[in-house]
Amino acid sequence: MLEIYKPGQGKYTRAGTFVGAMAVAVVGAYVLSEKLRGLETSIYVRFGVPTAIVLGLAMLVFWFVNRPRSADFLISTEGEMKKVSWSSRKEIVGSTKVVIVTTLILAALLYGVDFVLAVLFDSLGIMG
Repeated sequence: MLEIYKPGQGKYTRAGTFVGAMAVAVVGAYVLSEKLRGLETSIYVRFGVPTAIVLGLAMLVFWFVNRPRSADFLISTEGEMKKVSWSSRKEIVGSTKVVIVTTLILAALLYGVDFVLAVLFDSLGIMG
């Protein structure tokens, strides 16, 4: 049940999936532990139940990422991510500047239209 399917392939994607799921599980266990503290339970229940849940989820996620269908999907995902043509830092900075300047220009135009309409409606007595 707990053996690694195609161990040399897709290791980063599988490891990332495992770490992400465990991060969610640990946060959930912490929240559960805090809820159990409010119920005045024993220390064994307060920490034992969340720990057992995290360990059980760790085994479940490990099994899931090593199931043939899931593992093949994660292996394919990692392969496709290697084919992606990522933008350079210079391109990203340039694109970000264009977006920020365009947003500021649009905000100024909208402010101007809003101001003109407010003055117009006020002079016509529509708003007041």
